[in-house]
Amino acid sequence: MARSLPKAIKRLGHNIICITPLYGQVIDQKKHKLKLIHENIEIFLNSKEAVKINYWRGYLMHGLPVYFIECKKYFSKRKSLYMSGHENARFLIFNVAALKLISLLKFEADIVQCHDWQTGLIPFYLKTDFRYSKTLRKAKSIFTIHNLIFQFGLDWWKISPAKKDFGRSRIPHLADSKIEYVNFAKRAILSADMISTVSETYRNEIMTKNIGQDLHRILRNRQDRLFGIVNGIDYNAYNPANDPGLHKNYTYKQIKRKKLNKEYIQKKFGLPVNMNVPLVCTTSRVTFQKGFELLLKIIEQVARLDIQMIVIGAGDPLYIKGLEKIAKKYPKKLSVIPSHEKNQKYETLVYAGSDFFLLPSHYEPCGINQLIAMRYGCVPIVRKVGGLHDTVINFSATTGRGTGFVFEQFNEFSLYRALIRALETYKYKQVWRDFVVRVMQESNSWEIPAKKYVQLFRKAIKIKNGNGKK
Repeated sequence: MARSLPKAIKRLGHNIICITPLYGQVIDQKKHKLKLIHENIEIFLNSKEAVKINYWRGYLMHGLPVYFIECKKYFSKRKSLYMSGHENARFLIFNVAALKLISLLKFEADIVQCHDWQTGLIPFYLKTDFRYSKTLRKAKSIFTIHNLIFQFGLDWWKISPAKKDFGRSRIPHLADSKIEYVNFAKRAILSADMISTVSETYRNEIMTKNIGQDLHRILRNRQDRLFGIVNGIDYNAYNPANDPGLHKNYTYKQIKRKKLNKEYIQKKFGLPVNMNVPLVCTTSRVTFQKGFELLLKIIEQVARLDIQMIVIGAGDPLYIKGLEKIAKKYPKKLSVIPSHEKNQKYETLVYAGSDFFLLPSHYEPCGINQLIAMRYGCVPIVRKVGGLHDTVINFSATTGRGTGFVFEQFNEFSLYRALIRALETYKYKQVWRDFVVRVMQESNSWEIPAKKYVQLFRKAIKIKNGNGKK
């Protein structure tokens, strides 16, 4: 989203820049032709000792610069992006360095959009330490929630009440261990001029106790500033007509060529080549959130059906071991590839070759997997929750309308019924062909969401400042 949304907004004619950490182990400065624009800039974070920052610049597209914040101690030496043990300190540095960069660039932004907890102190700082900045004094902040369960560097539910951050106190010194208990997301919700999240249904869900992750009360208090806008996908990046990752390219007008990809992945993942057997895939994180608790309960019964299944993705070892156990018992029915790298490498290829995409999530803020799958003619089987509810219309055999198979209750029986309904529909070849063609023609690009974000930005700009001026 942090790549595709800015590009869509730029195409609408607006001036925009992006700022992100320079993860030294995964970002190749030479390959991406990054240019060092500021070196050894000192920033102070409630401490006498300054932290030195370097700023690099690249481009997402013509006229759309992306700036990388280099801090070797905190971002450049680690092989993994997260889970350092001092995540709050790292992103505190990033937040202040990002605001410092905007000042250095003299980029008089109307809006600073902050994605998820890692940017959560920016709205707080705009109302406090940076409120007198000549460059930033007019800037309004939008805090975008992608997944509310992630609020700061530690698991919020493991923090004792005595160490809980209520969001109003001063930020501790960088060297103070208390810094790791600061709740970035809470402070963002309390301070941001507007709050957005990635689907309309998830917007309503996070104001409830069940989904609100202990922040439902403050979200309800600010619901007049809380908006849901469904994500899109980049139709240039995800296009079966020219995707280099596919065995054979195709469009909805060449739907027969999709079968060539099915044959290819059946061979590649050790499944018998059979065009008449429905092929189901999952390409998400293997976690409770994504519904693997339910899948594991019915996987043996599913393996006994006339069906094939490919599971690609890293995650909970308990679920992966359970799936691998069934795969050994039914090697002609189930293939399990527990790898995040292979998930990324084979994602669109698997969609191109599969008939169904399965995502029975417990909760799902938006999800883009189902949108990508639909783009490749892979029909989603999903639970009626969050963004899945907003993006997949349940198929009706009576009307012949719909874009997927949707179930409501989070239990294995509801999932199994939805799967059986999908498999029965697959048997009617002309109905199925028309179904796939219709799904591929669904419009889920970033163009419409980008326009909605621009409308939200305009609303934020009209909010009165503390001095009563607009």
